[in-house]
Amino acid sequence: MQTIRIVITGRVQGVGFRAWMERRARELGLSGWVRNLRDGAVEAVFHGPAAAVQEMIGHCRRGPSRASVEVLERYEEAQPPTAGFMIRPSE
Repeated sequence: MQTIRIVITGRVQGVGFRAWMERRARELGLSGWVRNLRDGAVEAVFHGPAAAVQEMIGHCRRGPSRASVEVLERYEEAQPPTAGFMIRPSE
C-alpha cells in the first residue's frame, strides 16, 4: 500500500478537476481526498495499492479535457487518509 500527496498547478481550478479526480480515484479503489488551494493549485492525497496510486498520478498529469497541468509535485505520506475518497472544502 502507498500513500502519496500531490500538488498540481496550471489551469486546474474551474475546469471540473476535483469531480473528475474523485470519479477516477473511486474507479481505481483509492481512498483519500482532493481540494482547491487559495493559490490556484489543486492538492490531493491518494492511498491504495502502489500500481493504482501510480496510475492515478499518471491520469493527473493530463487531467480532464479543459485542464492544463503545468507542474505536478508529489510527496510520500506516512499517514493514510480515512476510507473512501472525498472532495474537501477549499483551503
